[in-house]
Amino acid sequence: MKKKYNKGITLIALVVTIIILLILAGVTIATLRGDNGLITRARDAKIATEIEV
Repeated sequence: MKKKYNKGITLIALVVTIIILLILAGVTIATLRGDNGLITRARDAKIATEIEV
């Protein structure tokens, strides 16, 4: 018997990859923005530096 090998990516693998990328993007955006995010802390540090100078 000859085995048939399918080459390529399956739809399930593609959907799982897209979901993982969406989760990572959501975590990254939440880290940058938000009440204690990097952008907010950088803005606060800039204001604190300008007050001290």
